[in-house]
Amino acid sequence: MRKPYRLALPAVAVLALTSVGLPADAASRVVLDQGHVDVVGVAYENGGLDVHVHDDQTGTEYSPAEVQLVAKPGSEIAVPADPAYRFLGAAGARAWVLPQAQDPELLWPGIGAEEVASGVFTNDALKVDVVGVSGPGDVSIFTTDAFGTPTVLVDSGNGLPDRITTTAGDHLHANWAFEAPGTYQLKVRVTGTLAATGKRVTSAIATYCFKVAQ
Repeated sequence: MRKPYRLALPAVAVLALTSVGLPADAASRVVLDQGHVDVVGVAYENGGLDVHVHDDQTGTEYSPAEVQLVAKPGSEIAVPADPAYRFLGAAGARAWVLPQAQDPELLWPGIGAEEVASGVFTNDALKVDVVGVSGPGDVSIFTTDAFGTPTVLVDSGNGLPDRITTTAGDHLHANWAFEAPGTYQLKVRVTGTLAATGKRVTSAIATYCFKVAQ
């Protein structure tokens, strides 16, 4: 059984849930808006790295192009007054956060490399690069420790690409934050070096669509 990293954000102002509308171009996508989902699922198959979405609720895998990932209105917070959170905006500003700690009403996004066997890549290391973000606001991915102190892994507000390092068999939960409502596209690429040959293997760029509702 996976052991997720369960720590909550401080000073979170949660709003009541309302209905979530989707843009017309997303009408044919599978909508995932709550429960445990490996947004960035990584597998090594047939000599290549595959990046996909794994819905833990149903055991279903999708290509990122098939899925609409939704941050419901209940994910809205007020940015904490702590200066360490200035990457999210001014204190009291709005942000929408899919949390590191599970909230059963919200999408709980993970980064999972359980489908990659140990020993395939040098030091079992895999590099998850966020290479592009488009949308109405900045996007960040960050963890929080037991004291609520954030460690920023990705911040489109200060330039991309940004890199998250993980390992074969590993599983990571973090906070995924969006600074305005609307539709976002995140472009992600995964890279590793084969232990047996030293060859660098890079996935195709996967494009994820997020809908942030207010």
